[in-house]
Formats: sequence, C-alpha cells, structure tokens
Amino acid sequence: MAYKRTEQYDEHTTSGLIKNYKEAIGLLGEDPEREGLLKTPERVAKAMQYLTQGYQLDAHAILNSAKFHEPVSEMIVVKDIEVYSMCEHHMLPFFGKAHVAYIPNGWITGLSKIARVVDVYARRMQVQERLTVQIMDAIKETLNPMGVAVVIEAQHLCMMMRGVQKQNSTTTTSAFDGEFQKNSTRSEFLKLITARLS
Repeated sequence: MAYKRTEQYDEHTTSGLIKNYKEAIGLLGEDPEREGLLKTPERVAKAMQYLTQGYQLDAHAILNSAKFHEPVSEMIVVKDIEVYSMCEHHMLPFFGKAHVAYIPNGWITGLSKIARVVDVYARRMQVQERLTVQIMDAIKETLNPMGVAVVIEAQHLCMMMRGVQKQNSTTTTSAFDGEFQKNSTRSEFLKLITARLS
C-alpha cells in the first residue's frame, strides 16, 4: 500500500502564505524559481500552520474530555514535558521542558491531557512568560484544584542564532497558584521535578 499523507490545511490560508513566502525568498536575494526552492513556499506555509495549530484548539475542552471525580488530594506532577514553541518577536523557535503539578479538589484529568494543554499554548506565537501562566490558568479554571504549579525551562534560538548569540543560556519561568504559594508545598514540587529516580 502506498504512503498517504493525512494532514489537512486551510486552502485560503495556505495559498496566501505561499504567495507571501515566495515573495520573501525573492526579497532575501534568492531565486524562488530555483529547483531547490520551488516547493519551499508551500512547505513553509504548511509548517507554519502546523506550528501554530494551538489557535484552533481549546485547552478547557481537552481537560474536560477526560475529567473524573476522585476523592484524592495528593500532588500530581507531570514533568519533563517537551515544549516546542515560537518566539513572537523574531518568529524563531524556543524549546525545552515543562513541569506541571496540581493538587486535586475532587477532580482529576487524564495525564496525557496535561501534556496536550502544554501543546495547545506552545503551538502559538508566544513568549515563555505568557505560556507558563496560560497553562496554569487553564488547569485552574477547568479543574478548580487546591493549587497549580508550572515551571518551564527553555532555550531560545533568538538568543542563540542572532543578537547576543549565547548558546548555553536557559530561561526558567514559573507560575504558582493556591497551595503552591506556600513555601513548603512549592519546595516539595521543586524537589520532585529536580529529582532523578533510578
């Protein structure tokens, strides 16, 4: 059986982006009619739609799709969630890991849904600071937990490839709500995300 692509893209958006990227390639001094670049505008148009698909997704609906009543009140931590996003200032990627925790108040959600919520907001033009808070707020608003914590560690290509060109710097952002505003709870969370279990 032949391989078949199943990705779908909005035709109007795709054609508009193709036109713009073809023009941009020419403005940068390249020949958009050169063999190696003929399909580049279309590839970039589709890639950009994929990388910004978070605008079409609803984090609250994702969490609610696997929301269960459970009488538990212990901290739930999902750590080392891969993050790939795009800096809205230079449209260059930033990437790293997110660590998310919440303390249930009668409701839990599927563990994979936490990772999906990270993707909903990461797959947009972003700043890391906003991304961190948006993840926290979605969990807070949907599950009404006793507390939510989010920490993101990321490297930014806008700092690595251009500008100051610092290849080894990492940016860490955090957002804490409810019980995680207490030093003891926050410390427990930070210990858990830095621990390496054998």
